[in-house]
Amino acid sequence: MNKFKLLLGTLLLAGSSLMHAQVEKSIKINEVLTDNTENLQDEYGQREAWVEIANVSFTTYNIRGMFITTDRSVLNPQMSVPERMKRMSVIPNGDPRTSLGGRQHLVLFCNSQPSKGSLHLDLKIEPGKPTWLGLYSGNATQLIDSVTIPALEPNISFARQKDGSENWVVKQLGHVTPGISNMTDIVETKTAKLKREDPHGFGITVMAMGIVFFCLALLFVFFTLFGLFMKHRSTVAKIQPVKAGVKTVEMTKEIGHKTNVILQDGLKSKGIDKEVYIAVISMALKQYQDNVHDVESGIITIKPKKTDWNMELPQMTQFHE
Repeated sequence: MNKFKLLLGTLLLAGSSLMHAQVEKSIKINEVLTDNTENLQDEYGQREAWVEIANVSFTTYNIRGMFITTDRSVLNPQMSVPERMKRMSVIPNGDPRTSLGGRQHLVLFCNSQPSKGSLHLDLKIEPGKPTWLGLYSGNATQLIDSVTIPALEPNISFARQKDGSENWVVKQLGHVTPGISNMTDIVETKTAKLKREDPHGFGITVMAMGIVFFCLALLFVFFTLFGLFMKHRSTVAKIQPVKAGVKTVEMTKEIGHKTNVILQDGLKSKGIDKEVYIAVISMALKQYQDNVHDVESGIITIKPKKTDWNMELPQMTQFHE
């Protein structure tokens, strides 16, 4: 039973160590800037060379107690651990920022003094010269990551093309990314693009004035057409009541005249004046005399009929009796 417990404890310890080692391997040197004159400032407003450490896994890992160095002599396997530690800078304890979550980054300032803060190291980096940089585990014996940095001009960094990738690139000023992912798409805003393409504002001024005058021209055309339409509508509205009023007056006069005739001559006249009958008969007689009474239909035709109205005997019968 004791042997089983011992074996189980050994397996658990080995598994835990193996998992710890795998997570430790996910800690990478991600970006380095050796000559800082216009880039990142520390909390004191000073610009120092810096090293960015990245956790490329999705598991949180605390890098406190790990060592970082630029001395190649530590690669000697015969060197004792205490001697190797003397040639390294340790990442101090006591700062929560050293606990890197998944895909997080931490910037360490070099050529500085640890008394300034937990992120300040006395790691020596000479500007403008090739530099070897190594990251060791907390036991100062296992090399976690290393990179040889070429000679760089001021404010230019040497970085992995993508967090954790094997490809390294030189990043020019304006593309250096301390504390964030190296594969960051920088999208230029419309305002920044306008400032870059039209620094003096002539283009935007001409465009703004063109838009204003175009809108004014549209308003002028609209109100001109609208005014003509309303004027025409007003004229039509004035004419129609006048015509209606004239017609109403005429009809009123005609009805009044017919009513007057009916009151004088009775209902049989149907409101037609005697003068109208006389005129019609006169016209018919005139057309008869001119022998044109059959030219048009609807003309009154008077046919002769012998009545002996001018004979003396029928009219004087009463005197002969």
